[in-house]
Amino acid sequence: MPDRSTYSSHLSLEAASFVVSLPRRKQKVVLDFAELIARQPFSLGDYQTRDSVGHTVENLLLEEYLFSYWVDHATREIRISEIIRV
Repeated sequence: MPDRSTYSSHLSLEAASFVVSLPRRKQKVVLDFAELIARQPFSLGDYQTRDSVGHTVENLLLEEYLFSYWVDHATREIRISEIIRV
């Protein structure tokens, strides 16, 4: 039975495409960062924006990657909408 106190990370098609384009070693780094974000769903990013439907989007820089995501507390999911290398 899944632990109801944990959140899981979910990548948008755009974010998943970015991860797939990376070398395998970098894929693991980025996916580990996604899981780190999911383990801390109440932490704030470096800055916030709003998406087209009104979600508060956290933007967090981890090493050379900028993650844009919003938290769906009802489903306990971190929705990662974009990842870019900066």
